[in-house]
Amino acid sequence: MKLKDKLNLFTQQKRGLLATNFYNVETLHGVLNAASALNEPLILQLTKSSIDYMGLKTAVTLGRSALDEYGVEGWIHLDHGGSVDLVQSCLDVGFDSVMIDGSELPFEENVKITQEVVRRAKSYGAHVEAELGYVAKLGQSHELNGFTQPKEAEKFVNETGVDALAVAIGTAHGFYKKEPKLQIELLKEIASTTSATLVLHGGSGVPASELRKAIEGGICKINLATEIKNIFMKTLQLQLAGNDEIDLRKVFPSATSQVTSLVKEKLKIVQNQ
Repeated sequence: MKLKDKLNLFTQQKRGLLATNFYNVETLHGVLNAASALNEPLILQLTKSSIDYMGLKTAVTLGRSALDEYGVEGWIHLDHGGSVDLVQSCLDVGFDSVMIDGSELPFEENVKITQEVVRRAKSYGAHVEAELGYVAKLGQSHELNGFTQPKEAEKFVNETGVDALAVAIGTAHGFYKKEPKLQIELLKEIASTTSATLVLHGGSGVPASELRKAIEGGICKINLATEIKNIFMKTLQLQLAGNDEIDLRKVFPSATSQVTSLVKEKLKIVQNQ
């Protein structure tokens, strides 16, 4: 099934579709172990940093082959694409979905760059995501408010033809200093103005009850990245403390297993049942 069709279906069913970033073969196996065990679909996400680390062709080939090996229905998505050139490279190697992030640009410039990506993606049959509003990135202030406004969201989607829209309703990337409280009524207003799939960035650390409210309010795609990195590295650090083992094949599995446990928990939350 095409990603857009799956997202439309899940939105109607008030279910979330989890989108997990992966950084190496171990984190990839960790998330797919979870999806396979629960027979749940999954979006595999790659950022520019991960693409630079693994190599574009290597990363997408890993993702594709692992989806097939684990028997998981899934799609490969560019997360926070910062340029049209990067988007084009990902389209050329067969990404199912791309995000162009012009959220820090003035509104009209965000519209313009998103229109260009939508135009290019059309010939590939690829899904396109954009972002509107202020969702703090790593290192940026969590105190600033730049919530997505319903009328702007409606205008943005109408002018760009984008398939999915990441909205700012109180989340941030990275860890939270205090428990986030999502603007659910605002979310409902946004959902009533547009048929685009609504996306929640900064899903790490958001309480299960808030995630469920967000799904009920119109969110479908939920991104998970920081918690995956954190649990993998924290587990490795504990394993390696005072340990002289040099065989990484004996050290990594415990960290991979912890990623699987985390993603299983998240998948059960986004099922919203």
